[in-house]
Amino acid sequence: MALTFYQAVLSSAAFRVRIALALKGLSYQSVWMVLRAKEHLTPEYARISPLHTVPALVDDGAALLETMAICEYLEETHPQPPLLPRAPLDRARVRSLAQLVACDIHPLANLRVLRYLSHELKADEAARDAWSTHWFADGFAALETLLPPDADYCFGDGPTLADVFLIPQVVNSERVKLDLAPYPRIRRIFAACMKLPAFEKSHPKNQPGAARG
Repeated sequence: MALTFYQAVLSSAAFRVRIALALKGLSYQSVWMVLRAKEHLTPEYARISPLHTVPALVDDGAALLETMAICEYLEETHPQPPLLPRAPLDRARVRSLAQLVACDIHPLANLRVLRYLSHELKADEAARDAWSTHWFADGFAALETLLPPDADYCFGDGPTLADVFLIPQVVNSERVKLDLAPYPRIRRIFAACMKLPAFEKSHPKNQPGAARG
């Protein structure tokens, strides 16, 4: 399988896929885009991602979009180590935790939304940060109640797709200086995951051109 990964340092969604690829031990070719320079808005990239969103994963010419679909494709094509538990109910629970992040928290404060707030609604940086902080806190408060009280991972004794999706969102929350004190379960899971090489090496700060964004 020849994988080409279109990604950006500032994309927490790309961060998710980097973690999944690292946990699976998969090699790939990276195509880096600088979002601040609008390198993802070219007509050429639109042929891969019509919404101009990152990431995109191309496998032997077939483009895959949306991180849940990408990660589940990697799970199905490379099942070891597993990122979903075996039992259907357990799998559904892990998916629900991941989708709480992907569908209910992340979209409200992604770059497209923040640019619209800035350019169309004339929201300044403080207002944009307040917007992001509100939605991060709202989602994290719900997520905190769904996580195990005394465990290093979102589900079971190893990282799953739930952790793959949660950790980048925590890093995202640091950008707006969200107070994580009310979320001890999230903080504990974050600390445990960041001790794993797959998570640490996938962190935005450790990517080529991190200073450019």
